[in-house]
Amino acid sequence: MSPETERQGAGDRLAAVLRPVRAGNGFEEALEQILQVVRLGLVPDGGRLPAERELAERLGISRVTLREVLKVLQDQGLVEARRGRYGGTFVLPRADAGGADELRRRIAGVDVEDVLRFREVLEVGAAGLCAAHGLTDERAARLREALAGTHDAPLADYRRRDTLLHLTLAELSGSPSLTAQYAAVRATVNELLDCIPLLVRNLEHSQRQHTALVEAVLDGDADGAREMMREHCAGTAALLRGFLT
Repeated sequence: MSPETERQGAGDRLAAVLRPVRAGNGFEEALEQILQVVRLGLVPDGGRLPAERELAERLGISRVTLREVLKVLQDQGLVEARRGRYGGTFVLPRADAGGADELRRRIAGVDVEDVLRFREVLEVGAAGLCAAHGLTDERAARLREALAGTHDAPLADYRRRDTLLHLTLAELSGSPSLTAQYAAVRATVNELLDCIPLLVRNLEHSQRQHTALVEAVLDGDADGAREMMREHCAGTAALLRGFLT
């Protein structure tokens, strides 16, 4: 996937996450949404967030409020502001995973089983919808390209590309509500996955599942797509449970 193509695709995916906030909670909801953008890898490490004007317009907030949100993200070491002609707000690389102890700390306030079940419902549903309703040539090409991105990804970028593939499937389901809910739950799943190591054998297995899943969707095999996605989600859940026990 070329850098230009990825930038265009990321711009499309931002629409699934960045939505006008509700009156009364503008700061909090804007912070939540931009955190999702970072956690989902919609803007990669070292990449630049959209310009302040575009972000403010997408979120329906003032630039003053947006700057307050970005200041919080800077204080947390998630982004940095750079001045000059090529300046802007850039996503910083995340710290190395903290292993099982860090995973247990993060899940202290999270109902992991609920998160994993909800993820499975959304993912299986999205795969089935895509296969049952069929994809246009342009949408099928988007799905193939997202799959290719996972095959070509260096190890350090694999989870981000994996997220983009799954988010693409959610978008192609045709339900903006499903896509928004999936983006939220995937951000939580990514927080957990970031605490465990990348296992090459697991990634190879995951890639075979990805390929079979995309083939089922493109073939219009809704039952096959749902079953493969269910199996895929079960693998992730088993991996997380393994590191928790």
